[in-house]
Amino acid sequence: QVRLVESGGGSVQAGGSLRLSCAISGYTGTHYIMGWFRQAPGKEREGVAVIDSTYSDSVKGRFTISKDDAKKILYLQMTNLRPEDTAMYYCATDIARRDGAWSRYEFLGYEFGNWGQGTQVSVSS
Repeated sequence: QVRLVESGGGSVQAGGSLRLSCAISGYTGTHYIMGWFRQAPGKEREGVAVIDSTYSDSVKGRFTISKDDAKKILYLQMTNLRPEDTAMYYCATDIARRDGAWSRYEFLGYEFGNWGQGTQVSVSS
């Protein structure tokens, strides 16, 4: 079963930085899409970045997405954090789950459906 596990969240002051990680396990293929998403309390889920280096306007120039193919880890380097970046951050992929579970979300022309459990980012002013 493909599994995504995020880590690296925490609490920082505005202007600070964090690096999120998403470890992928249970998949040996090499062609897949991954992305980062976030959801703040009371708000809808929002796409943040896709591995082809496209970003939402709200994070462009501050966040950088990257992937270590050998380790199968997806990263999100976040700099110059703002209070409005406070949210639960999730990574997601288009790799299908063996159990058929699929929570569909389209972002920048890609369809994602396999999600991690999330990591909390809190930015104080």
